Amino acid sequence: MQDASSGSALNSIGQIHISASDFDRAKAFYKDVLELPMLFEVAEQKMAFFDCGGIRLYLGVPSSPEYQANSFLYYNVGDIDAAYERLKGAGVDFLHPPAAVHKTDMSELWMAGFKDSEGNFAQLMCEKLL
Repeated sequence: MQDASSGSALNSIGQIHISASDFDRAKAFYKDVLELPMLFEVAEQKMAFFDCGGIRLYLGVPSSPEYQANSFLYYNVGDIDAAYERLKGAGVDFLHPPAAVHKTDMSELWMAGFKDSEGNFAQLMCEKLL
């Protein structure tokens, strides 16, 4: 097993690419609906970068069809019911409302699924302590 402190170890996610077919629509969704802070944009290349709790989300139009990504992101939230209501009020079409998907003696894992403006699947997720 390789030491996690070595320079070649894979020890965290630095960036996730999210494919967009309509860059302006997708940028508005991530900025205005999900309210993720925009880090920077490269407009001439149709690329925008957002911060999601220290993970950089790279929103862009694929340069060719083989780079089309099918991302499935799980967003941690502290209050899934409040997040669901806010996003639903902003026009997000949820696949299902918040529901418990797993239970232990100490907590329940709750999720609510939706698609972003580009048809990519996503979930809100929240660990509720019992």
